[in-house]
Amino acid sequence: MAEPQDIRRKRLLFRSQHRGTKECDLLLGSFANAHLAAMTEQQLDSYEALLDVPDAELFAWLGGRAAEPEGCGRDVLELLKNFKFRQSTL
Repeated sequence: MAEPQDIRRKRLLFRSQHRGTKECDLLLGSFANAHLAAMTEQQLDSYEALLDVPDAELFAWLGGRAAEPEGCGRDVLELLKNFKFRQSTL
């Protein structure tokens, strides 16, 4: 049975905000806040796969220090590369 989309998006947001390293928590959490609501089913699948990648490997891809593997959800990865993190003031 398929998971309802709103629950899936909330689960992905939680996973994005609780990665393990503060840098990834901030980057992926703010990216998820900005983009999850508009993602298609296929993009959600790609983003979920990206969340399974270890932080160091993901940062190497984003920083251009390592090539992304084929089929890693290029459209979502490009969105993430072009995302401009802006820390909100509390």
